[in-house]
Amino acid sequence: MSLTLLAVFFTLAILGVPLSVALGLGTLSVLWWFELPISMITQRMGTSINSFLLIAVPLFIMAGLIMERGGLSERIFDAAQSLIGRFRGGLGQVNIASSFVFGGISGSSVADIASLGPITIRSMTSRGYPLDYSAALTLITATLATLVPPSILIIISASAAGLSVGGALAGGLGPGILLAVALALYNYWISRRRGYGAQMAWDGRQAIRALLRAAPSVGAPIIILTGMFSGIATPTEAAGLAVLYTLLIAGLVHREIGWRDMLELAIEAGRTAGAVLLILMVASAATYIFTIDQLPRKASSLLAFFDASGFMVLILMGIVFLIVGMLMDIVAAALMLIPVLMPAAVQAGVDPMHFLVFMSAALAVGLASPPVGTCLFATAYVARLPMQALVRAALPFYAINIIVLVIVAALPQIVLWPVWLLT
Repeated sequence: MSLTLLAVFFTLAILGVPLSVALGLGTLSVLWWFELPISMITQRMGTSINSFLLIAVPLFIMAGLIMERGGLSERIFDAAQSLIGRFRGGLGQVNIASSFVFGGISGSSVADIASLGPITIRSMTSRGYPLDYSAALTLITATLATLVPPSILIIISASAAGLSVGGALAGGLGPGILLAVALALYNYWISRRRGYGAQMAWDGRQAIRALLRAAPSVGAPIIILTGMFSGIATPTEAAGLAVLYTLLIAGLVHREIGWRDMLELAIEAGRTAGAVLLILMVASAATYIFTIDQLPRKASSLLAFFDASGFMVLILMGIVFLIVGMLMDIVAAALMLIPVLMPAAVQAGVDPMHFLVFMSAALAVGLASPPVGTCLFATAYVARLPMQALVRAALPFYAINIIVLVIVAALPQIVLWPVWLLT
């Protein structure tokens, strides 16, 4: 049954059918062919979406849109630029830091590129950075939003896996920081070696002005992180506070957004969240077929045959995650892989939280990889750069991503220590 579902799904996906529709039709065809109750589709879809935690998804998307439209993301970039942008390779570090902070508000890599991408690429090229390097760095730093709280992928994956959403978000901090540090070290080395970035004199007044302008904007990630990890607010409540805060700052302090813009932003956030949550609903029905077909047990038996350690199991699964992430939407991929591979990983001695965050980090690489990486297409469009040139310039960053994944697989403490400390 599972192979029939996957065959129908991939056939329809190759033909260009939207992933949620392809998965739904594959599930429906299997239920009909094997004479299983078709009513399970509606039951599973309704149950999967009946979650207070999932309300956080459209709210975080909404906060990111307000940040983009209200100019808050641009002020964050300007503040970082005033502090470290004057050093050799400094604007590259600004690119990394800005994406880390903005990802801690929107939870969306594509939103990061749409808002910060034009600013960072234009600023870097004007300071002597090659266009292809600027675009490649922007492409890879955008994937940080898939790791750092409040990652939408981690929220949905943790909800589907039955794990603590707050704990999973805290676990994403470790790999996110590790990747950001690795990118910063490489950017420093390559900038000094090739002379990227013109050095400028320090302007204290401009720096203070930029910091004061950005101070209200930085309050949003502080509210999100402290609210969730202090226990004061749930992820959903923190998302609601983030929307309210960013709206007040963008509307009353910066005066760059009005009440009339709210309807347009709400529709856009709803459309984006709806596409993501529809995949979750349909994938829950497909999970029913995987369960009754005992696919998780079969996967566990296969891994037990190899008698591999937890580290090797994650490495083998990481290869699967990278390939699948390059070929399909990462949310759909996560929802299909969790019920099949997580039981096998747990049986091999891998902590469920470690598996979930490692999977998210591996799938995030797919956002920046051909042939269907959404961030790849978005960056190529923003930078006006041919896809081949962008992929070629991003090769060193892909290698850094792989190294980080191996380290995360080998050292579960990178994921688990933030979970223990913050939740």
